[in-house]
Amino acid sequence: MPSAVRIESATKTYGSTVALDDVSLQIEPAQMVALLGPSGCGKTSLLRAIAGLSPLDSGTVRIGDRDVTGLAARQRPIGMVFQHYALFPNMTVADNISFPLTIKRERRPARDARVEELLDLIGMSALADRYPNQLSGGQQQRVALARALAPEPDVLLLDEPLAALDAAIRNELRDEIRRIQHRVGTTAVFVTHDQSEAMAVADRVAVMDRGRILEIAAPAEIYERPASRFAATFVGSRNALELPVGPDRVVRWGAAFAVTAPDGANGKALAVFRPEDVRISGQDGMAGTVDVVLFLGATSRIYLTVDGHTLHADLPSRTAAQFQPGQSVGVTVAPADVRVFTS
Repeated sequence: MPSAVRIESATKTYGSTVALDDVSLQIEPAQMVALLGPSGCGKTSLLRAIAGLSPLDSGTVRIGDRDVTGLAARQRPIGMVFQHYALFPNMTVADNISFPLTIKRERRPARDARVEELLDLIGMSALADRYPNQLSGGQQQRVALARALAPEPDVLLLDEPLAALDAAIRNELRDEIRRIQHRVGTTAVFVTHDQSEAMAVADRVAVMDRGRILEIAAPAEIYERPASRFAATFVGSRNALELPVGPDRVVRWGAAFAVTAPDGANGKALAVFRPEDVRISGQDGMAGTVDVVLFLGATSRIYLTVDGHTLHADLPSRTAAQFQPGQSVGVTVAPADVRVFTS
């Protein structure tokens, strides 16, 4: 049965470094939460605290109705998938998946039935007798996922599980992890520094920095309406401009946009907007120059110099084809698409 996870006032330090700073988090049963942030933000420390791999200095961890704060990792109802697979090289695919059930002394018929079920789930029934060195990286990570799910854990923990894979396999396995988690219905925590991964797999995304959760919300909300300055600049590859606040409490950038300044903004404010919200025309708006056009398939990214600033804009490639390096253009952004934070 999937269980809720509740962390209350979790604190963890390593010498003078604060890894977790009074962190609290509630994860509902069968929900997947992504912990997103740069290296050193505390996301892995929080995952390890849930797993029981790094005891907290203070605070509590509950899984379902149980306080597991003082329990060792092996006593917690969790399954864990690491970045580097950690498969047993001398065991076949089937034996690797079966291993946690063998440790629990499950009867052989029950073990075999569970292994067969999981092999079907990850689409590797035909590879049951192969060894890890005979598998691709993506296949090895599928086996690691099946092994973590074998004892039917209350909570599945995934620590940057896709980081060691190449881009094409990473995207395929990302989607597969989400499909499997939905099908199995387990509660899951997914650690990543890659915002596209977090947005794709999670029901909710917790944005972390300096040992704290700055905000947690559905992926679309984090992307469309970030509540913190850090999330606004970290998620969505946004353009960020520090601009003066006018005497009328309006932040203006020439003819490109004008928006109301937030409370507490004095002198300057930070205006952020997504590349897909930048509008480029022949002449309307702020005067700019096209620097380079990068073809990315369905979309193209255009880098521009506007008022001494470098901006990037994402347009459908068919629209972007009309713009060439060195071309003079006009740039605008709808006020509703600009988020402004105190500087």
